[in-house]
Amino acid sequence: MKSLTGGLAFLLTIIVPALALASGHGEHAGEAVSLTSTTLGYASVALFVFAYILVIFEEKSHLRKSKPVMMAAGIIWVLLALTYRQVGIPAEEAHHGIIHNITEYAELMLFLLSAMTYINSMDERNVFQALRSWLVSRGFSLRIVFWITGFLAFVISPIADNLTTALLMGAVVMAVAKDNKKFVALACINIVVGANAGGAFSPFGDITTLMVWQKGQAAFSDFFCLFVPALFNWVVPAAIMSLCISKETPKAMAETIHMKFGAKRIMFLFLMTIITAVSFHNFLDLPPAAGMMLGLSYLGFFSYYIKVREKRAIEYDRPLGISTECPDDPFDIFRKVARAEWDTLLFFYGVILCVGGLSQFGYLAMVSHQMYDGLGATYANVLVGILSAIVDNIPVMFAVLTMEPHMSLGQWLLVTLTAGVGGSLLSIGSAAGVALMGTARGVYTFGAHLKWTPVVALGYAASIYVHMFLNSSLFH
Repeated sequence: MKSLTGGLAFLLTIIVPALALASGHGEHAGEAVSLTSTTLGYASVALFVFAYILVIFEEKSHLRKSKPVMMAAGIIWVLLALTYRQVGIPAEEAHHGIIHNITEYAELMLFLLSAMTYINSMDERNVFQALRSWLVSRGFSLRIVFWITGFLAFVISPIADNLTTALLMGAVVMAVAKDNKKFVALACINIVVGANAGGAFSPFGDITTLMVWQKGQAAFSDFFCLFVPALFNWVVPAAIMSLCISKETPKAMAETIHMKFGAKRIMFLFLMTIITAVSFHNFLDLPPAAGMMLGLSYLGFFSYYIKVREKRAIEYDRPLGISTECPDDPFDIFRKVARAEWDTLLFFYGVILCVGGLSQFGYLAMVSHQMYDGLGATYANVLVGILSAIVDNIPVMFAVLTMEPHMSLGQWLLVTLTAGVGGSLLSIGSAAGVALMGTARGVYTFGAHLKWTPVVALGYAASIYVHMFLNSSLFH
């Protein structure tokens, strides 16, 4: 617990100063207004630390992580507005600052809302369940299942989020050999590493990569320079762990699940939505979120077609081509929107507003100087990845983006890589790890993962080295 609190405190010394640099507006624009020594500034930092400690203990307290950070965000901006009045800064500055942060959040939220709705729609159409049933019924050996689930985690997470990917692959592992505790623990570690590594080379694969892309620090195609480093991040520990897995073949399960009507077309529409978002950003200089919302309308019209078709199926005894599993309540896109991870989306709101408020106090500018000027960009970016294993990588990355240290493209890709894969070092370092601890409760635990942390760290180091070697031209 001391390490968590200590890591959090150190993170704040890294997170809090550069926000003032990034958020200046009006007649004070461009000036680094430092209010770091004010009483209300200290109170704001303490409030954020307390809120984040509650987030860390979410699994024990069952208090949703969005609640403490949302409250902290509101109070921090109240304290900031009061501080501005005390020192004579115009009230409009606080107004412009919070609008700037809300705009950043709105773009992120709309993008994720569209993606989550598509994922939920594919889930309802049995896309993921069909994949799971196919894998379970093949009769593969445990070692082959280990490699297949890790590889699929690596290739699916760039499109779906790492949480969904981990839950899907975790369900396969539990269905194949839930009584083999050693296999389940190793397979879950492999899935977590694979899912986090896969998300690191895609603008859509992780919240942190999405933030870097939307902020304009790297172009869409630049992220694919991280494919080989991310692959090493997964393959190195997977190869070592696979040596400890037997080649026994568990009994195949006779389980068959078919995709529902329209599933393949929804997958195609999701691909078209991604293309639309990229086109908005690359060719029209419009926010990717606007392209994603246009893509969501594709699903909206197609969902109407599914609803009409399934209503007819109910009324006329389900004609050929309509799934016999068709529900009495036809497909409704707004139910898929309602099923989005609202706790996660509101958590992002709280984090962005908290860090934004602390930045206005001037803490991030100070930390940026200490970290990037003191340690140097490479060491600082490697440290960011290690911190993301202790603290959620979203506030860490948002802090770095807000600090905007002067770095080459290679360094921006390095911090994107480390923030994405650093969470694999501990089971609590990513949503994928936390989710699998719930799925394989008592088998895949913090301690079970910690035993293999040195092996995962080899992959972490290998990915950094490979990136700096292969993409050396980007560091100039």
